[in-house]
Amino acid sequence: MAQTAVSIGANVFQFFTRNPRGGAAKPIDKSDVEMFLEYASSNNIGPILAHAPYTLNGAGQEQRVRDFAETVMFDDLQRLELTPGAMYNFHPGSHVGQGAEKGMELVASMLIRILKKFGKVPSTTILLETMAGKGSELGASPKELSSIINAVESECPEVKLAICLDTCHVWDGGNDIVNNLDGVLDSFEQELGRNRIKAIHLNDSMNSLGAHKDRHQKIGKGFIGLEAFERIINSPRLSHLPFYLETPCDLQGYKEEIELLKSIRK
Repeated sequence: MAQTAVSIGANVFQFFTRNPRGGAAKPIDKSDVEMFLEYASSNNIGPILAHAPYTLNGAGQEQRVRDFAETVMFDDLQRLELTPGAMYNFHPGSHVGQGAEKGMELVASMLIRILKKFGKVPSTTILLETMAGKGSELGASPKELSSIINAVESECPEVKLAICLDTCHVWDGGNDIVNNLDGVLDSFEQELGRNRIKAIHLNDSMNSLGAHKDRHQKIGKGFIGLEAFERIINSPRLSHLPFYLETPCDLQGYKEEIELLKSIRK
């Protein structure tokens, strides 16, 4: 993955810890980990971002769904201890009719159990992803994210959770990052505190503001537009963060997007 990233001009990358639709993960090859760490160091690879499978739902209505989420996240965090300084991103989940309050309570309690079972502060930063608010999705507002974070940190004060801001999701969720980027960032800061955003998913959107649909588009080809991305990547409040593409591209397409973004970086 690191070699592929370098081949397309990237200095960070995101990967799935296992099949994005579920299941067991491959056994860890420690010699491969050692080679990766050496390669990443010599090629200035920034913080890697592990993405939990989409099927992980700590707010699920069924116990088996919640148990799966807890088992997978605990296993992922154990595996990521081999690559210190990594980040782990997950979708807060969907309450599936139980109500947002119940859903947030379930997610927070899952995280608390995982962290207490872990026995130490993970070397990995755990990120809750901003969501578009499709259906019963949690995490479409700073208030919902802060509710989960505050509940966890009150029980595990030594652990600091963070946020991965997805540009498509916040736009689809009704946050106008095109015309009012600083206002949107202010709203996150007011709810979550300063420096809570640690990573950016950089995606254009196929939908208009507030559509709550979550359909990613190539950079500059959607409703967010290239001018807004120029402001985003050059914002003094965001420019120091790692940016990860999740656009509908192949490798050549990602290479071209990276070149485009570098050309408008100031």
